[in-house]
Amino acid sequence: MQFSQFGSDNGRIVVFFHGAPGAPEECSIFDLEGKNHGLTFICLDRFSVDPSFSGEAYYKLLAAEISRIASGKPVDVVGFSIGAFVALQTFRYMTDGVGSLHLVSAAAPLEAGNYLEGMAGKQVFKLAKAAPALFILLSYWQGLLAWLSPDALFRLLFASAAGEDKALAADREFRAGITKVLKACFIGRVRGYARDIGLYVRPWKTTLAEVSVNTHIWHGAEDNWSPPLMAEYLKSAIPGCTSTKIFNGLSHYSCLYQAAPGICNLLGKA
Repeated sequence: MQFSQFGSDNGRIVVFFHGAPGAPEECSIFDLEGKNHGLTFICLDRFSVDPSFSGEAYYKLLAAEISRIASGKPVDVVGFSIGAFVALQTFRYMTDGVGSLHLVSAAAPLEAGNYLEGMAGKQVFKLAKAAPALFILLSYWQGLLAWLSPDALFRLLFASAAGEDKALAADREFRAGITKVLKACFIGRVRGYARDIGLYVRPWKTTLAEVSVNTHIWHGAEDNWSPPLMAEYLKSAIPGCTSTKIFNGLSHYSCLYQAAPGICNLLGKA
C-alpha cells in the first residue's frame, strides 16, 4: 500500500488518518512540527486500496500495513474528520498497541444523535445512507469536477465555511493545498472515498466501548462539518478519553491547523 511520510526521518511514529474527502497530502501540516519534535508522520493512501476490501477486512488490512511499516515500534494515531472514524475502527486490530489517540474535528456516529441537520455535508450523508448507487454517481461527478474545474469543487465544498475556516478559504496557499488534496482524492480514487463515506454512515457507536487507550479530542466550537455536539458525545462514549480541547472561533480545518502544534508538543514530551 502506498503511503506518504512527513516530519523526522527516523523519529517516533505517528500514523495520520486523513479526512474524506481527503488525501495523504493533508498530513503535510505536521511536517515542520514533526521535525522539531522528532516525530515521523505516516499517512496511508487509503483510497488507493482495492474497493473489494470493505468493513472489517478493510480495517484489518490498514492495521496490518501499519504494523508492517512500524516494524514493532510503538505508534501514536491522529485521526482527522471522518479519518477519525476510520482510525477508531482500525485501532481495534492494531495488536502491537497504540500509545495515544488524537481525534481532530472528529465525526461521531450519526446514530448517536440528531447531528445531520447541523452538518455542512448532510445531503451527501443522507444520499449515502438512502441511495448508495446515487451517492456513487455523485462521487464520480465530483471526480469529473476535480479534473475539469478543481476551483469550482473547492468553492462548492467551502460555500458554507464557518468560523476561521472562512479566512482559510480566502487564503491562496490554503486553497492551493486543498485543491491538490481534492484532485488526489477524486481523480482515480472515487471508489476508495465512497467506501469510507459508506462505512461511516452505518451504525458503529457500539465499537467505541473498546477504546481504552489514552484519547485526546480536539474540536472547533464553530465546526459545521462535525458539529461540537459530536465532540461531547465522543468524550462520553470513549472510556479512554482523558482530555478535550475546544477552540473558540475555530471550525473544521482551522481546528486541525491549531491542534497540530499542540499534538506534536504532547507527543514530543511523551
